[in-house]
Amino acid sequence: MPLAFKSINRGLIAFGFFNIDTDLLLLDHYFLFAEPFCQNISDLADRHLADAYETFWEVYAIDRRGEIGDLMAAIHGLHYRGFIGEIYERFPFPQKEEDFKQQPGGWQNRSVVTPILERYAETTLIPLRLDPLNGTISVGEFLFNKEVFGALVDYVWLGGYPRWKDGVRPQYVLHMKKKVEESNNWLFSGLRLS
Repeated sequence: MPLAFKSINRGLIAFGFFNIDTDLLLLDHYFLFAEPFCQNISDLADRHLADAYETFWEVYAIDRRGEIGDLMAAIHGLHYRGFIGEIYERFPFPQKEEDFKQQPGGWQNRSVVTPILERYAETTLIPLRLDPLNGTISVGEFLFNKEVFGALVDYVWLGGYPRWKDGVRPQYVLHMKKKVEESNNWLFSGLRLS
């Protein structure tokens, strides 16, 4: 489930997996698959950056709030409106609590999820800016300090809440952890993935 993370400029922002059978992440109204997210983090980890840096991430954006859907209503099967509703109609919340685990093979459902996402969202490039002088990272319009940005990375490593099923992670998540641990980039100094 997505959790609330504190941004510097917009208050609490929802970030995380929202369905255990997909590898799609949401950041407020942006959506991106976990594999490109992990590759973007790995690419940043490979860079030794002492100065400000900017790059762009390709994401899906749903700017109409009603089109995103109601996560809690979809989880409880009350209604399946919007993008999240359609995903839960296709991949319902598990009936047994012990089955509520993030599926490491969720990436295999992208061929089902992507056409649904494309009906609601537009692909766009958002800037990612690193400011080592102030110790901040902006992702689109959201500004985070280094610790909170590190918590976003750790969330994906952990498999969010409820964690990866049986502690098994996709290869791209393992690769991200290796890159982060080897990094000389100020952004990742002191970050230890749980």
